[in-house]
Amino acid sequence: METLGRGATGAIVDLLQLGLQRAGWFEGEIDGIYGDVTSQAVINFQKFQDLPETGETSAETWEALQPWLTGSIRYLLQRGDTLWLLARRYGTSVAAIQAANPGVRPERLRIGQTLVIPLDFDIVPTNIRYSSDAVALIIAGLMERYPFFQRESIGQSIMGNNIDVLEIGNGRTEVFYNASHHANEWITTPILLKFFEAYAKAYMTNGKIGGYPARELYRQVRIAIAPLVNPDGVNLVTGALPQNAYYEFARMLSANYPSISFPDGWKANIRGVDLNLQYPAGWDEAQAIKFAQGFRTPGPRDFVGPAPLSEPESDAVYRYTRRHDFALTLSYHSQGRVIYWKYKDFLPAGSWEIAQIFSEMSGYAVEETPAESGNAGYKDWFIKEYDRPGYTFEVGLGINPLPLSQFDQIYEENEPVLALGTQTLSILKRI
Repeated sequence: METLGRGATGAIVDLLQLGLQRAGWFEGEIDGIYGDVTSQAVINFQKFQDLPETGETSAETWEALQPWLTGSIRYLLQRGDTLWLLARRYGTSVAAIQAANPGVRPERLRIGQTLVIPLDFDIVPTNIRYSSDAVALIIAGLMERYPFFQRESIGQSIMGNNIDVLEIGNGRTEVFYNASHHANEWITTPILLKFFEAYAKAYMTNGKIGGYPARELYRQVRIAIAPLVNPDGVNLVTGALPQNAYYEFARMLSANYPSISFPDGWKANIRGVDLNLQYPAGWDEAQAIKFAQGFRTPGPRDFVGPAPLSEPESDAVYRYTRRHDFALTLSYHSQGRVIYWKYKDFLPAGSWEIAQIFSEMSGYAVEETPAESGNAGYKDWFIKEYDRPGYTFEVGLGINPLPLSQFDQIYEENEPVLALGTQTLSILKRI
């Protein structure tokens, strides 16, 4: 993590303020501005941690702050410790400690043994702008607190950021959800991460997620999510990308499209290729349409690239999909409160009926993809390649990037959909 000081702005400052707030040292509003309040909070935190009181957030300050970003600490057991006493001390529960430490038996604790102790807050934040660093910390925290998750890095972005997939469940049926193909639609990333955390909590407590028993879902279905397909582009939009050569390259590309605001209007990867126009389903048609619209060169959006799957991000998702047998996919975008369900004349069994159920649960309209955007998307390729239901959800309303003030409503509308998506085969059997 980069060293930050006064004058810094953007999503990394959001992340810093979040950690300080959780640790009890920052009482202001998270605004992504490293001013006097944030600097003093850093100094106070550094003093408490016996670190040099510089007011700058160096690598050692980030390291000390990490438990309040990942949501757990590593604790070395002392004489007299019990799980009940530790749960009381850290405001957690014995069940949460046991879930984070599978195989640990309360009656056989050993002095010097290291335990993961979950802290008393949800890991996935919904009040900050997202970045690749934030996602990496969230995933690390989820893996520690809920070790029944599996994590796989399926590739890397242009800038070398990991494209991670989280998986949960033991069932033979597999479903796949992805988010943030488009950079300024990053609000879709916390939707999937929050769903996974809510699911894990419901599983741990034998509760329900989206109205379905979590442990039953776990036995029946394996869910995979790729929450951040376009990490470099998201970093650019949220201010987490330093003003380095990549940033200057993107700004130069954007200058060729002066009607598109920079960086808010940026949808593409850092090389100026629209990742959701990269899949081998009508790519030539998409190229002709976008060229006719004037998108002939790399830029903020709608450039299809030199060839299908030319970009490492789209290629990683393509190859991951090819290695699996997904019964259904959901691709999360923004905005419009619309469900796109069809590709050309392909009509996978049950796809219309499932779309109608999704619509009833979310309140979103079911529509066909507009002709100018109806090719080369992930959903298009999945339907064509596998003849199975695939959907694009356009969440929220307004101009991208959508404000976080919409997040709670968006999540409430989509949690039941994400849970229902696991029931694809059961639905098809009833149709």
